[in-house]
Amino acid sequence: MASRRAELLKIFMKTATDITEREFPVISETTEISELGIDSLGMLEIVGSMERELKVRLPDEALTSIVTVKDLLEVVEEKEARAAGASSVSRA
Repeated sequence: MASRRAELLKIFMKTATDITEREFPVISETTEISELGIDSLGMLEIVGSMERELKVRLPDEALTSIVTVKDLLEVVEEKEARAAGASSVSRA
């Protein structure tokens, strides 16, 4: 799971850089998204881009509780885990 988390962090960093057109020297899981100068509209753009890249749909209600990068990564991981579980059940 740790390697997947590192991969998701890289995807977030690339997406945030592309959306904001700014380089971020350091982004960690504990970084608050607002500290990056990303407002709610920017966050929606980042989430939409990540959804398309990762082929997942994040629930709107989960997005309201995202404060840190870790919060976002956990929502993505949870959605991927549910999708994988549903996929394995449908194959059974």
